[in-house]
Amino acid sequence: MTNVRENNDMGHADFQALRDMANRIRLHSVRATSAAGSGHPTSCASIAEITSVLFFHTMRYRVQKPRDPNSDRFVLSKGHAAPALYAAWAEAGLFPVEDLLNLRKVDSDLEGHPTPRLEFIDVATGSLGQGLSCAAGMAYTGKYFDRASYRVFCVVGDGESAEGSIWEAMAFASFYKLDNLVAIFDVNRFGQSDLTALEHDLDAYRIRVEAFGWNTYVVDGHSVEELVQAFAAAEQVKDKPSCVIAKTFKGKGFPGSEDQAKFHGKVVGDKDLVIDSIEKQLVSKGSLNLEPRLPIDDAPPVNIQDLILPEPPNYRKGDRLAPRVGFASASSKLGKLNKRVITLDGDMRGSTFSNKFRETCPDQFLECFIAEQNMVGVAIGCATRDRTVVFLCTYGSFLTRAYDQIRMGAISQTNINILGSHPGVSVGADGPSQMGMEDMAMFRAVPNCTVFYPSDAVSMEGAVKLAACTKGIAYIRSTRSETSVIYDNEERFHIGEAKVVRQHPNDQVTVVAAGVTLDTALQAAAILETEGIHIRVIDPFTVKPLDRETILSAARATGGRVLTVEDHYPEGGIGEAVAAAIGDQSDIRVRILAVRDIPRSGPGDVLLDKYGLGPSSIIKAIKEDIGAN
Repeated sequence: MTNVRENNDMGHADFQALRDMANRIRLHSVRATSAAGSGHPTSCASIAEITSVLFFHTMRYRVQKPRDPNSDRFVLSKGHAAPALYAAWAEAGLFPVEDLLNLRKVDSDLEGHPTPRLEFIDVATGSLGQGLSCAAGMAYTGKYFDRASYRVFCVVGDGESAEGSIWEAMAFASFYKLDNLVAIFDVNRFGQSDLTALEHDLDAYRIRVEAFGWNTYVVDGHSVEELVQAFAAAEQVKDKPSCVIAKTFKGKGFPGSEDQAKFHGKVVGDKDLVIDSIEKQLVSKGSLNLEPRLPIDDAPPVNIQDLILPEPPNYRKGDRLAPRVGFASASSKLGKLNKRVITLDGDMRGSTFSNKFRETCPDQFLECFIAEQNMVGVAIGCATRDRTVVFLCTYGSFLTRAYDQIRMGAISQTNINILGSHPGVSVGADGPSQMGMEDMAMFRAVPNCTVFYPSDAVSMEGAVKLAACTKGIAYIRSTRSETSVIYDNEERFHIGEAKVVRQHPNDQVTVVAAGVTLDTALQAAAILETEGIHIRVIDPFTVKPLDRETILSAARATGGRVLTVEDHYPEGGIGEAVAAAIGDQSDIRVRILAVRDIPRSGPGDVLLDKYGLGPSSIIKAIKEDIGAN
């Protein structure tokens, strides 16, 4: 097989080969979805020429090493067209085309939408509007961290372009001059249920895209000649991302369903008729002599394994500090040690304390502005192919709007570390809109996610170090309030290992608390001790995984009485985690103190008392449990 020719050397036969490849992609999509009994063949048909030109003319990549760091990246944001993508890789030679007939089978990785179970998929797509943010993260890494030649291509459906996250990504890519990023808008004018808002008004798309600062090309998306020319021109553009706005037709080449409504997500009705019609358009029945171009090998080697803090924390026990001070310190230490440790923030760096990282490692800090959905997507993109260790910072409350991106990040098998600052009523006078009250529930529900809840600056440094070295998503809950430093600087921390921070042979109740409520629980313990009442206090450190054995042992030693205290709603928080962990023990009772109403504004300590989390409330609950007056 020979490499495809450069643009100025291409002749009629070369363009015909690309047209034939597009029709092969259509045939594979029809056969695969028909074998599966479900899928989106009409959505595949509209991007057949786009896929053909990208994979067999424009992109540079190694077929047998899909995650080669030097290769161009491809993101199919309209993930329901996965069979077209699978067909391209099969035709390129990565796996036999016969395997395409295993689409959507339970024992096949060729799933209904792309996931990184496949080695040629970097990020999962299918929940629409997210792929361009991930692609922007890949492009940012390529331009500013790798400083390499690889480019990033992202196919966006016109239906999903109604998502605000697409335009967040457009603004981000333009601001950072990501000239190595090419978005392709597949404008086939149909969404799932009906026509899209703009239908085939390509000029409206062009005006919108250009308003966001992108270089644009409006093309016939079924003309391989126009696509080749547009992609070649985009490669020469500097300091601007490029967008190819392609007019296409859903079900292109399918008799009876081309450019027709109500065929989304349905297999073709008469498979033999459709296959026969497409096969008649093929000029070559044999080899097409199409082979991807090889990449330029200029992406530097990267080592992000076994990161360590070059020096221990430096705090004095008893001092009162916000735990986020520990985040600022530990992340900056890691960043100085390894240039591949990066931090993203959503215009909150003065509150999250990521400003220290920015001061220490300015070239490793990425301001994402107030666009949390895009920020999470960019973080996922930056982390692909193990090119960076990513920390992402914002208020825990604002992560709710990016929960779908976080959920898809888990499906993408991403390794990103998220700092959620300002959780709970202890935030104080800013009021409930700023208080992260649901964040632990959110992240506990995310598969392969570690949930850290450090209670002082020392344990925060431990959490940051562990998160940097842990696979999957890590969430670090960062208390805004000052808490007492309770650990020695040499204290070692481990995921899933709780700390018993106060105990006595005559302990009557086990109290499990973290962050600001660990602080109030220790205050309550000191007061109770003056009355001859002793309690065992446990800092879980990680809420997921939870140290069941330590809590269970303490519960048995304290008469089966467990009290949890958390600055969070009861649903999905520490209390429910503890109850789930030891709920099979009939002789143990778990009582939960949590925020059970929408909070009000006010001083943090006043709100802790108001919502039953202050020392007096803890003391009252303990006395009720042990029957003391």
